[in-house]
Amino acid sequence: MSSTPAASADDIARHGWTAVPRNANAIFEKKPITKPSALTVADAQFPSHDPVVANVQHYAKEHLPEQTYNHSMRVYHWGFSIIKDQFPEHASKLSLSTWALTCLLHDIGTTHDNLRATLLSFEFYGGILALDLTRQYGASEAQAEAVAEAIIRHQDLGTVGTITFLGQVIQLATIYDNMGYNPGLLDEATRIEINKAFPRKGWSGCFSKTIREENGLKPWAHTTHLGEDDFPDGVKNNSLMADVDDWGL
Repeated sequence: MSSTPAASADDIARHGWTAVPRNANAIFEKKPITKPSALTVADAQFPSHDPVVANVQHYAKEHLPEQTYNHSMRVYHWGFSIIKDQFPEHASKLSLSTWALTCLLHDIGTTHDNLRATLLSFEFYGGILALDLTRQYGASEAQAEAVAEAIIRHQDLGTVGTITFLGQVIQLATIYDNMGYNPGLLDEATRIEINKAFPRKGWSGCFSKTIREENGLKPWAHTTHLGEDDFPDGVKNNSLMADVDDWGL
C-alpha cells in the first residue's frame, strides 16, 4: 500500500486506516465468522501503560456517566475479541492504544453538557473533542485523526462504500453491545465475563433515552438515519443483553 502525505504505510496499518467494506455483512459473506474463543478481562491487555491512554481514561472516568464509561470498556473488550478471532491479519498490526482511545471517547458527545454545547450531531462533535484531546495528550496526527474518523463514523452503518478498519470494528462492537447484532462474534462466556466486570446498570434504557434526547434537541441528528423510532426501540429491546442489563443496579 502506498503511503499518504500524512502517514506511512506502517501508520495506516497501526492506526486502523486500512479501507474495508462499510457493509459488515459483505465482509462475513466472503469470510465466514470464525468460532470465537472465550475471553477474560485479563486476556484483553488494556494498554493502561500508555500515557496517552492513561490520561484519556482518567478524563473519560471524570466526564462520562458510569453507565457510559462501562459501555465504553465493554466495547473495548468486545472489539479486542472480534479483532483477535475474526481479523487476525489486523491483530498483529493494530495499535491497542488506538483502539482503546476510540472506545473510551466514542460516546463523549452524548454527555448532558456536550449534547447542548453544539448544533452538531453527537458523533461529529465527539470526534472533534477526541481529536483535540488526544493531540493534547501527545497522540501522533495519524493516531488522533484515526480516532476522530472512527468516532465520527461509528454510527454510519450502511451498505455502500468503504470505512476504515478501526471504524468497522467500533461499529461491530457498539451494535453488539447496544442491539445484540451478530451474537456469533462473541463467545457466551465472554459475554457474561465482560458484563460482570463492567455492569450495564440498565444501559439499554439509558442509551435509548439519550438517543431520543438528542433527536428531540436536534431533529436533524445523524442518528435519525438509523430510524427515529427503530433505533432507540432496538436499543431498549436488546434481547441478547436482557438477562444482564440490570446487573449492578
